[in-house]
Amino acid sequence: MKKISLFLVFVCGLMAVTAQVPEIDWVFVKGGEFWMGCTDEQRRDCQPNEMPTHQVVLKDYYISKYEVTQAQWTAVMGYNHSKVQGDSLPVTRVNWYEARDFALRLSAMTGQKYRVPTEAEWEYAARGGSQSKQYRFSGSDNINEVAWYRKNSGRSPQPVGLLKPNELGIYDMSGNVYEWCFDGIDFYNAYFGEALYDPQGNPWHSVKVCRGGGMTSFSDVCRVSARSANDEYQRLNYVGFRLVREVTE
Repeated sequence: MKKISLFLVFVCGLMAVTAQVPEIDWVFVKGGEFWMGCTDEQRRDCQPNEMPTHQVVLKDYYISKYEVTQAQWTAVMGYNHSKVQGDSLPVTRVNWYEARDFALRLSAMTGQKYRVPTEAEWEYAARGGSQSKQYRFSGSDNINEVAWYRKNSGRSPQPVGLLKPNELGIYDMSGNVYEWCFDGIDFYNAYFGEALYDPQGNPWHSVKVCRGGGMTSFSDVCRVSARSANDEYQRLNYVGFRLVREVTE
């Protein structure tokens, strides 16, 4: 029994040594107040679950400039189940728990605090934060400038960062792959409508928000206010994620 325990300690230590800390580019998002949901530039395509528009206040945070790539994922997790594979492609076929575990492992490796963004953090960053120009998509009113979607992607994920970034310098928040958010949701529920400070959603709900649309989506799904959701255990060919790094004192 003692030999087995020592062996397990050795294996765990070896895994910790061989795991590599991937380079992740971060964009600082200055906190502030914004209108979340069906704002005027979105209105003709808005769905009921994007209403009513409501005020949200967020504190400062960092968000990854790109979707988490397969190279970054493999460096931390040691495996890659993405259907279409390539180091610079966004990782896919990871469920919400696996995205959370990636963030936890990276946190343990670096001493920073990483997680998937809340839905509000995601939308604020996609809209360009305090630099927002009120675009329909993240960085433009012309979807072809900023998003890989049904009409230009070949129905396949593309390397991150090839198209135009948004106002904050963040790439692919519209299109390429959907992105997991922290919040649990009853997908058919509308917003409540009251002003909110740093909303977290319901983390215990088994259906989790996904945002941004993907390479097989029509353009209306890639809008900055469009909402989608999937079961937290699903691994899908068109769902990946990006990270938030919390600001520490």
